[in-house]
Formats: sequence, C-alpha cells, structure tokens
Amino acid sequence: MSKANYHFYVTGAIQLGVGYGVVSLIARWITGNTILSSPETLMKYGLTGGIGYSLMGSLALILFGLLVKRIRVVYVEHQTIGDVLRSKLSPIGYWYMISILLITSLYSLFIQAMGAGILLHLIFPIPVFYGLFIFLFICFFISGIGGMQWLHRLAGVNVTLIFGAVIVIPVYFFIQEGVYPVYDGIKLYHPYLLFYKNQEAIWFIFTAVLIGFGQVLIDCTTWQRVFIIQKEKVRMTFTLAGVIWSTIPLAITTLVLIVLFGHGYKNIYTLLFQLVDKIQSSLLIVLFVLFCFSAISSAISSELHATTVLIVRNIIELFRKQSENEKWKWTYLITGITCLILLVIVSILSPIPIDLLFFFGNIYSSIIIPMLYIVLSRRPLPAIIPFASLCGLLGGSLLIPIVGNMQSIWISFTISGLLCFFYYLYETMYIKKNYK
Repeated sequence: MSKANYHFYVTGAIQLGVGYGVVSLIARWITGNTILSSPETLMKYGLTGGIGYSLMGSLALILFGLLVKRIRVVYVEHQTIGDVLRSKLSPIGYWYMISILLITSLYSLFIQAMGAGILLHLIFPIPVFYGLFIFLFICFFISGIGGMQWLHRLAGVNVTLIFGAVIVIPVYFFIQEGVYPVYDGIKLYHPYLLFYKNQEAIWFIFTAVLIGFGQVLIDCTTWQRVFIIQKEKVRMTFTLAGVIWSTIPLAITTLVLIVLFGHGYKNIYTLLFQLVDKIQSSLLIVLFVLFCFSAISSAISSELHATTVLIVRNIIELFRKQSENEKWKWTYLITGITCLILLVIVSILSPIPIDLLFFFGNIYSSIIIPMLYIVLSRRPLPAIIPFASLCGLLGGSLLIPIVGNMQSIWISFTISGLLCFFYYLYETMYIKKNYK
C-alpha cells in the first residue's frame, strides 16, 4: 500500500459487491463475544436463549440494513460515522457523540482481547500475557499497517475457516455419537435446557435484540462498510449478512450440547476446554483453534482500524491540518498505544462477557432513537438530541438496583425516545407557527 494515499488505508481500493460485502460484515461480527457468550446464554436461558442470541445479531444487521440505502443517498461524500455526525450536530453534540463512540469502541476491543486471552489460556500452556502479546502484535500489523486492503484480503480466509469449523466439527461429532444419544443425555443431565416456556428467556431475547441494534447502529466498523459497499447492493448485503450470521451462534450452541450430553460442568470456560479435549482428531483441533482466532483477530483488527480512523480523521484533523505522513504516524502511534492498553487491562481483569453486554446495554439502548433522529433528519440538530441518550443512560442506570438490568435497559430506551419525541413535537409546532 502506498503511504502517499491515506484514503486507501481508510476505504480500500475497491467498492464491495454483495458477496464480498457479506464476507466483510461476517468477519466483523463473528467475535470473541459470540464464541464465549453463546454457550453462556445457553446455560443461563436454555435453548430458547441460545436461539435468542442468534436473533440478536441477525435482526440488528437486518434492521440496520433498512437504513443504509438512505445513508448512501444522503451522505454521498462521507467515509465514517464521524463524518455524518459532524455534518448534522452542533459542536457540543458532536463531541458528546464522539465520546460515546470512543467508549463503545474501546469496550468492543476489550471484549475481543479478553476472548483471545481466555482462549489462549485454555488451549495453550503459556502465560496469558505472552500469548496475548503475540496475538495483539499480529492485529497491529494487520490493521495498523495493512489497513482496509489487508482486512479485505484476510476476510475471505477468516470466514472460510469459521464456517469450515462450525459445519465439519458438529457433523463429525454427530456421526461419532449419534443424534439421539446427545438428546437423551441432555434430557437426563440438563433437562432445564429443553424448557421452552421460560419467560425470562423471552424477555432476554427482546432485550438482546434492542441492545444488538444499538450496538450495530453506532459501530464505527459497520459504518465504514456502509460506505465501501456498492450503493445499489448495500441493503441486500446487510440482509444476507444478518441471515447468515444467525447460523454461527446456533452452531456454537450445538457444539456445547455435544460436550454436555454425558455429564455436568463447572463453568462455561471448562466447557470450552472439554470441547477441545473431546475433539480427538488433530486436524479438527487445529481447525477449531483456527476458527477461534480467525474470528477474534478479524473482529479486533477491524475495530482497531475503525477506531484509529475515527481518532485521526474526526478528532485530530479538527484541531490541525495533517499531511499524509502525519496521518500515518498518528495511525501507528494510536494503534500501538491501544494494543498496549488492551494487553495490560486484559492481563489484569477477567469479567464475564454477558455481564459486560448488559453493563453497556443502557448505552446502546439509549442511543437508538437519537441516532435514528440524526440519520433521518433533513437539517442540522441541536445538542438536545444526542444528550437525550445521556438522560436515558442516567435514568436507566440509576434504577438498576430497583428494577434490575434488563428492565433498566428498556427504561433508558424509553426516556431518550420520549425526549426526542417531545423535541419533534416542539420543532413541528414551531415550524408551523413560523410558516403561518
């Protein structure tokens, strides 16, 4: 890649069609959180919860796909979500939204790095710090130096390994064990997994879809894909990506059921270790390891790239005009510092992925209506629209001790939505009054 043209680092050299656009989106959204949270959701909410987790990402991509055609028509010269926000918001509103984007992007990076650290510890007998250092160095090389072109090149390989693993490994096990013994074993040892009238699981599904849509709606990486997929094919691409993505959590759920059917378990991480131990074929073990690290490396590399571009293009560029060489220097520096921070934090902390999902759920749910308002409005907006999400976030978070995590997420969504609705009524009445 020529360092004389930073534009190619951001967008790549070509516009993507449906096939490669789907591959790029799948490579972004099959993450460490998918690998770790799918089994955890199954154990907590049963098969209904496992199905619900697959709906979370699937419906999120499909719903966002309903917006992308308008985004491509209205925001013709833009390349990132930061460009869109800058064109529609006042300075204070813009910087608030940029802060939210940075927080959620760093959260997403942390989840991927944490997943890599856990899997490294389970699969290889080496300290987490050293394994994670090597892994993050590879991600730095792909995203910080290679940019979008390298992400495009590796996406096809990553997705091939992912689907190869989730198809071949379950088929291998079912041929070895049979379908009915697995079902009978689950019914004997874990009958609660088959209970489908679980109201808490149904509530989880709706809440997860809400969180997933908010997550996709402000994901910097996904917005980059919006602007590099061919305009006439962008909606179909997101719809197909959503449908295909839903098969991955279901396949991971199947793998967990295969491990569980003959005995109990200690925790979700021992299940993953038992899965590796149960795969007796060396070729399948290698395939499973490649699946895990292909998924996580593609996700973290994409997120690193998008976060770096956001900082260089939508933060630093506003304070000083940069030459092409300066942009590259900032890119290397920001990507390296981010990787170093992830290495230190993940080596110290080890939270549960699904708990983090709901911890940030209030942010994602409260941002949905304000973000839709920003995208769909025809004129610049005052700070009250983005700050409606802050009111929703604070309102829902304060009520967590009283109503619980899932209910607070809906409260955050409702508060921010009502504030945006009241502003819409005020704006409509004000315009009509001036028109008369």
